[in-house]
Order: sequence, then C-alpha cells, then structure tokens
Amino acid sequence: MKKNRQTLIGKIISENKISTQEELLDMLLQAGVNATQATVSRDIKEMKIVKRADAMGDYRYSLPSARDEQSHSKYMSILTGTAVKTDIAMNTVVIKCHVGTAQAACAAIDRLGLENVAGTLAGDDTIFVLCYSIEAAEGVKAQLDEIFGF
Repeated sequence: MKKNRQTLIGKIISENKISTQEELLDMLLQAGVNATQATVSRDIKEMKIVKRADAMGDYRYSLPSARDEQSHSKYMSILTGTAVKTDIAMNTVVIKCHVGTAQAACAAIDRLGLENVAGTLAGDDTIFVLCYSIEAAEGVKAQLDEIFGF
C-alpha cells in the first residue's frame, strides 16, 4: 500500500504542478487513495521530494535528482550534531546550536525546503525559523527534532 501510494505520488508530482501538501492530498483522493496529511508529509520526506522554482518562478514539488541526493546527504551531515535543543516561541522555532555552527546549520535548513517556513535567521549559536503560524511552527519543530535526533 505504501509503495503504491508513493509510486502514485511520484507520478502525480511528475505530471502536475503541485505546490502544497493539500493539493497533493486532493489529487490522491481523486485517484482513490485515502491518506492523511501526516502520511503525505512522511512520504514527501522519505521520497526526498523538494520544492523548486519552475520556469515561471512558481514553487512546486519535484522528485529529487542524483545531484539532489548528494546535496541532501551533505545537508543532513551538517545538521547532525549541531543542535543542542529546540523550542517554540509563538510562530518561531528557536534552535540552540553548538558555538559557531548555527550559520552552517541554518543554510542546510534552508536547503531542505521545509514547508510552512517563511524564512530563517542565524547568529553564532542560535537559529530562528519563522513559520506562518503557531501550528506550522509545531510541525516544523517536530520535523527538525527528528532530523536532530531529539
């Protein structure tokens, strides 16, 4: 079931301009696949689907290329071991890092293309990840906690 769903997700993303998880969920439902937002979010992560700008400058989901796979591995290795703890302040995820690692970790977070992130800001040992809502911040924090191994 999971393999079939992920195969269908790949086909949908390849053949359609999908820019949100909600759009992807709708397309899955139209194809007769019942899934939750959390399931689709996990599928996107497992499949290493990224958002990139198309020819018109609009962002849409895209399947990873071999080059993306190499970059993703680099970013994940940068993130491993950099964070000390995460917290939430309203719609902002606050990441405390080891001294001197925040800017590299912040750049890696930017490259991950997390959904619902308006932008990031890094100092020497702290990163602020500004999200569009408190709920979005909670979801982003959960994703980052998983990446950081918390």
